Amino acid sequence: MFTTLIVKPIFNLLVLIYAIIPGHNFGVALIIFTIIIRLLLWPLLKKQLHQAKAMRKLQPEIRRIKKETKGDRAKESQMLMELYKERGINPFAAFPTLILQFVVLIGLYSGLRKVINDPYQIIAFAYKPLQHLSWMEHLSKNIHMFDETLLGFVHLSQPALKDGNIYWPAMVIVLGSAIMQYFSSKQLLPQDKDQKGLREILRSANKGDQADQSEVNAAVGRSTRYFLPVMIFLFTVNLASALSLYWLTGGIVAFIQQSIALREDEEEMEAIADRPSKDVSSIPEAEIVASKPKTKTKKSTPKKKKKNRRKKK
Repeated sequence: MFTTLIVKPIFNLLVLIYAIIPGHNFGVALIIFTIIIRLLLWPLLKKQLHQAKAMRKLQPEIRRIKKETKGDRAKESQMLMELYKERGINPFAAFPTLILQFVVLIGLYSGLRKVINDPYQIIAFAYKPLQHLSWMEHLSKNIHMFDETLLGFVHLSQPALKDGNIYWPAMVIVLGSAIMQYFSSKQLLPQDKDQKGLREILRSANKGDQADQSEVNAAVGRSTRYFLPVMIFLFTVNLASALSLYWLTGGIVAFIQQSIALREDEEEMEAIADRPSKDVSSIPEAEIVASKPKTKTKKSTPKKKKKNRRKKK
């Protein structure tokens, strides 16, 4: 089911791009494929960036809540949840995007592995309509013409490290993907000048000071900007460089998208971060203020007339 619903559609989108682009270069097709996937994920990514921007704006208020609660974890958690609800922030908003990206990555890896093991799978694993495209029909009879390189510079079927030997063109891509992951993760982290590092928190704890769990969580979150690039490097250095090329291209596109959203959509994200709380009591007050002059003028005129009539009598 996973192959039918996930792997095959993802792989066939890549095959379609490969079959119709000029030159029929597999590396170029993979880059275009990655850009399309990132653009399709843009609505979810933009929502995630809004949440990241709002979280940045909330850092002073979060510090204020910590000072007010004075170590009362239950009260602090309650106030934080009320603050998130008031500002429309979901701390878990990033998970749908991450899950989708992981699914696409696994599906792409499964499809690429088929082609790497047997280049003819680019024909056999494709949908029937794609097999009848002119280039695919030509390729089925001349499979040796399948170009699995990136413009002839990098063999995408080779890993960066194999049997102790370094394939430097692929190693450059692997290092580039890890570096882009670092900068991409750093963009989304809340910027707080008073934030404590994990080492500083542990030193304070050794001296007997009680560690603030929210500070510990924030410090651990910041450490992921180093952890994720290292994990990506270790994960991809022994795999075909095609996967590293996908990760590198995705990292570059993500960095550009995040830069645009965090810089040019400033007003939209500030509106979300600075959204005022819903004050129901203000609505009836406004109605009373607006209605009082009307009720007074209507009721006052008949009373005056009655008094005048009595005086005349």
